[in-house]
Amino acid sequence: MAAMPTPRQRKEEDGTMRNYLVVVPLVLALLHFASSVFMPLFFAFFLIAIAWPVQNALQRRLPKLVALLITLGLIVVVVVAIASSIAWGFGKLGQWLFLNAARFQAIYLDWTLWLEENGIAIAGPIADRFNVTWLVGMVQSALFRMNSMTGSAVLVFVYVMLGLLEVDDFNRRLRAPLAQPIGGKILAANREIGRKLRRFMLVRTAASVLTGFVVWIFALAAGLELAAAWGAIAFALNYIPFLGPFIATAFPTLFAIAQFEAWQMAIVVFGCLSLIQFIIGSYLEPLLTGASLAISPFAVVFAVFFWSFMWGIPGAFVGVPILIAVIAYCAQEPSSRWIAVLLSGKDVNLSGSTQGGNDARAV
Repeated sequence: MAAMPTPRQRKEEDGTMRNYLVVVPLVLALLHFASSVFMPLFFAFFLIAIAWPVQNALQRRLPKLVALLITLGLIVVVVVAIASSIAWGFGKLGQWLFLNAARFQAIYLDWTLWLEENGIAIAGPIADRFNVTWLVGMVQSALFRMNSMTGSAVLVFVYVMLGLLEVDDFNRRLRAPLAQPIGGKILAANREIGRKLRRFMLVRTAASVLTGFVVWIFALAAGLELAAAWGAIAFALNYIPFLGPFIATAFPTLFAIAQFEAWQMAIVVFGCLSLIQFIIGSYLEPLLTGASLAISPFAVVFAVFFWSFMWGIPGAFVGVPILIAVIAYCAQEPSSRWIAVLLSGKDVNLSGSTQGGNDARAV
């Protein structure tokens, strides 16, 4: 039978909870209003965690600066490939939409008339707004937001370059006797975060490539225009859990309505794309990931939408990595371990939580 907490312990627990209630909202407000500073920093931490094993392996055989140059080149190639697939795919859609937006408006007006004849009135402000100019402006706005991220990308690159040079020295400082026991806990959490993030991105990349390929094949077989663009968009958006696959399914469905001018074909497109996303996202990805990344599905959805609210599109990409980091750090302290248990949906692995070790691979 568990021992009842003493009055002093209850007082300390109440004080800890009050601290959470005060500090967490203040930190979140700071992250939101200073997004231009913290968003690139979080992206840089994420990229450092992914790229550090490459940098560490190269600098054992090559001069440190040469290894850094190669690592940064690989990062740039991967990031540019993903960003280019998004920009190219939506650019193609924007061009197609400009030429065919009148179809959408005509179909929308036909459906509106049919609904009104059946006693469902949706005309008014929506009908006034749903026109060619609005549709084209929506796509142009999305492209403009992606282009505006260039300045942040430069800052991320600088952070990553300096961070990769600093990892060894930072780990040494954390292992110093004066930094214990906090330093050891940070090292243990960093190792866990790096391991999980690398596995997460490996599985997510494999699933994204497979999703993009299968969507492209399906689009060709179904006769959808811009099949390659749909594949590129499905590949890139699959890096955003839940929200990305939903967008990659909804957009082709809407375009199928305009292309085929039949709701039956739109249902077929929606059903097949949903099935593709379900099989890959709900079966293959968990099978490849295993139990090491078990996170509460509710926590994943909340993280994606919450960080999208905080930082927009970039926040949606880093929402799950931030969640993984929060779980790892909370697992190191008894007072916050309950948070890690709730978010992970399983008993957290506490091995090495109090030992920093001398592993040079720690991020």
